[in-house]
Amino acid sequence: MEFFKKRYPDSKEVDKKDIVYSKSVKAGKRIYYLDVKQSRNEEWYLAITESKRNVHDNGPGAAPEVSFEKHKIFLYPEDMQRFTDCLMDMIGFIRQNQPQLFEKYVNREEESLESAENEPYKPIDFSLDDFE
Repeated sequence: MEFFKKRYPDSKEVDKKDIVYSKSVKAGKRIYYLDVKQSRNEEWYLAITESKRNVHDNGPGAAPEVSFEKHKIFLYPEDMQRFTDCLMDMIGFIRQNQPQLFEKYVNREEESLESAENEPYKPIDFSLDDFE
């Protein structure tokens, strides 16, 4: 069913609360899920979820307790342009003021970071024109 939703997003078979399209990024103890979802009025929006794995030590002899902390952001079409502009500005600020730090992490990710689907991570270069 998931393949069907990704392959045919305009189909009436897609439940209104279901994910239309999804990608994930594995980053250490965190996984970021980016899901395109459909609202009740059939408009699509972006749901970003950060899931962080927490391991709690229960003392000697006791099994550790594992839990997941989740945070969600819902980004609606009317806010996407302003959000993207702000995000690009923040990334530019980091590049300009701490280029060595930014390059250190970008290079590490290019070499070793994999997505949750086990595909090699490849950073993309895009402009706002790509979304029009």
